[in-house]
Amino acid sequence: MATLQNIRSKGPLLVIVIGLALFAFIAGDAWKAIQPHQSQDIGEVYGDALSAQDYQALVEEYTDVVKFSSGQNALSDEQTNQIKDEVWRNYVNNKLIETQAKQLGLTVTPAEIQAVIAAGVNPMLQQTPFRNPQTGAFDKDMLKKFLVDYSKMDINQMPAQYVEYYRSMYNYWSFIEKTLVQNILADKYYNLISKCLISNPIEAQDAFDARVNQADLLLAAIPYTSIPDADITVKESEMKELYNKRKEEFKQYAETRDIKFIDVQVVASPEDKLAIENEVYESAEQLQSTDSDYSSFVRSAGSEYPYTDLFYNKTAFPNDVAVRIDTAKIGKVYGPYYNVSDNTINTFKVVAKTTAADSIEYRQIQVFADTPAKTKELADSIYTAIKGGANFAEVAKKYGQEGETTWLTASQYEGAQLDGENLKYISTINGMNVNELNNVALGQANVILQVTNKKSNKDKYKVAVVKRPVEFSKETYRQAYNDFSQFVTANNSLDKMIKNAEEAGYRLLDRPDLASSEHNISGVKGTKDALKWVFAAKPGEVSGLYECGDSDHLLVVAVENINTKGYRTLKQVQDQLRSEIVKDKKAAKIMADMAALKATSFDQYKGMSNVVTDSIQRVSFAAPAYIPALRSSESLVSAYASVGELNKVSAPIKGNAGVYVLQVYAKDKLNETYNQSAEEQTLENMHVRFSNRVLNDLFMQANVVDSRYLYF
Repeated sequence: MATLQNIRSKGPLLVIVIGLALFAFIAGDAWKAIQPHQSQDIGEVYGDALSAQDYQALVEEYTDVVKFSSGQNALSDEQTNQIKDEVWRNYVNNKLIETQAKQLGLTVTPAEIQAVIAAGVNPMLQQTPFRNPQTGAFDKDMLKKFLVDYSKMDINQMPAQYVEYYRSMYNYWSFIEKTLVQNILADKYYNLISKCLISNPIEAQDAFDARVNQADLLLAAIPYTSIPDADITVKESEMKELYNKRKEEFKQYAETRDIKFIDVQVVASPEDKLAIENEVYESAEQLQSTDSDYSSFVRSAGSEYPYTDLFYNKTAFPNDVAVRIDTAKIGKVYGPYYNVSDNTINTFKVVAKTTAADSIEYRQIQVFADTPAKTKELADSIYTAIKGGANFAEVAKKYGQEGETTWLTASQYEGAQLDGENLKYISTINGMNVNELNNVALGQANVILQVTNKKSNKDKYKVAVVKRPVEFSKETYRQAYNDFSQFVTANNSLDKMIKNAEEAGYRLLDRPDLASSEHNISGVKGTKDALKWVFAAKPGEVSGLYECGDSDHLLVVAVENINTKGYRTLKQVQDQLRSEIVKDKKAAKIMADMAALKATSFDQYKGMSNVVTDSIQRVSFAAPAYIPALRSSESLVSAYASVGELNKVSAPIKGNAGVYVLQVYAKDKLNETYNQSAEEQTLENMHVRFSNRVLNDLFMQANVVDSRYLYF
């Protein structure tokens, strides 16, 4: 078991991590037990369905990986949604690649995987725990030892939380290994595609010249904004003609909905705020007379900031408390006061102040046996031996551990939820002197601790904080619900909502192109049911009232339009087409005015009305020229600069933001030496990026169906 001990987390919060991991394991199994049986399919790729159970298993697998690698016990809703999307995206991409690879005969053999592991340079391997402590590089021998020891591990001889920790590590490696296979197969496919886009000496020379040849030029431009849109007439036939030319650009590969909605966020009334202020004033009086068990008092006062009986740096406390600590007297209550940044009413008491080390170096030996009695007996024996002069590191190795020193810094535990064994562990280390030895009983195990060094003394505080958010009362919510419910009932059509929302004091919002793959409506949490309703409703229908958010939002939704899979209609894209035609007609008018001028010099163009002039330097063909005066990037300006003759005025050039006339007044070349192989390698790297775009085409051909919104 020596290798297990070696690769096990050596951080100061080992007990915390194990405890949290155990909780996550128990909570996860509980969720699986109460989760209803799902037999629905949540998506398809190439006609192959993915069941809800299989998708959930993939999500849980990746969730466990994220938790293990980040040390987190719980993830936010946003993180969970990101995981769901990442799992679906990877599933689809892997199916696309696997299907193409099968047709081409591409495979990944076990020997190839072993070769990648032996080389140890793949970026994914650097993310594993199997890294050399000195170099930080992946160590294949550590991995091999772990796999051998794991296969021989006797789960009946180890505490359950340790067994689960090692099992989590094994599952993490299994995920890495599976992902390696998928990534290597994808690399093979992309490399195959990219080899179809080879570079050559001529292309390499052109790329080099496009970058190093630069020009300085004078510019005169008449912006399109100088002509009012109202002066331009656009015919229906012109839009139809442009639509037919550009139709492929308007292809839509998934159905979306245009909706209108009203989102009411319930907030505290003045009466609610006053009631909370009175409660905090009462808490402040009680806090002044309290001299023990601050944790229970703060909890009973409804504070959202718990009390931990440890000395913390000032910066570990909420900002509004931290800036006031030095002006508060020890043992005296500060406040109450209102903090606008987090909408809270606060009071606090500096219980104690001290100067203590911010970083503590220590080492430990973890002790466990078959029974608590045997664990205590063994721990006492080890403690006595070291106390009597035995070498700490040698004793540690005798029990399969390194006994190496590690640093505990305050930032590692400040702000964490510490109680019970975790608090005992951190408190013990903080309270020990240098070279002091301690035998600490923690749950099913004992830990022999020795502090070896301390540094960075800082002022630290124990502060009991009562932080009460200004929340709405049940009565305030009830009134908001009743008022909005009456409005929704009376305005049960889209036309009525549009007509009466503003008069009733509600803001009607638009959300075009809402996709079923989104996790909420307008960023409001808890709107899954509303999202399901949207994709089952018909245009013009209005939903019922939804209670959502953190039980502080009221929502009603109306479907305005359904954007079906396929080509968008002319009506849906007419604004875009009209804008382009207007720009073209403005350009034609400006260019006609320039032609009528019959100018032969740059100064003549500068004399035109509405003209804007500028001087642009170091323009090359390799990148669009940015025109500060018009705040626009112009590829055609770069193109002309690369071929324009010195001191010769160009013909009018139709750009993105206006019509330009240019005059190159200087040309230069960067002091770079041409390297054909380097240029070709750069071009090949660009080709690889281009080859990745083939995935979009594969996606379009695969008839991908995403129905996750119905179940997740």
